[in-house]
Amino acid sequence: MKAFRLDELEAERAANDGAYLQFVRERNMSVGLYALDAGTTDPQRPHAQDEVYLVMSGRASITVGMETTQVARGSVVYVPAGTPHKFHHISEDLRVMVVFSPPEG
Repeated sequence: MKAFRLDELEAERAANDGAYLQFVRERNMSVGLYALDAGTTDPQRPHAQDEVYLVMSGRASITVGMETTQVARGSVVYVPAGTPHKFHHISEDLRVMVVFSPPEG
């Protein structure tokens, strides 16, 4: 079994000075923690994998393809592989769990 605590993952991500920390990588999926602080810009480009975002904390908008919605703690967003998407109007520090299938990169 692999078990994780969000506060420990956030500390590890911050210690490595990165916006993204992958903490699970298996044959069919990977899982990571993505962080964007309030007022920052999301540099993402479309991925070759399907992905699911689960917002753990914060507030922002996300545009997936031509659709935009507001997200906050508890929001879940599915992004099909190859679809342009970005978080924007980040009004509170955003912490998002990301599941890629198949694994990212």
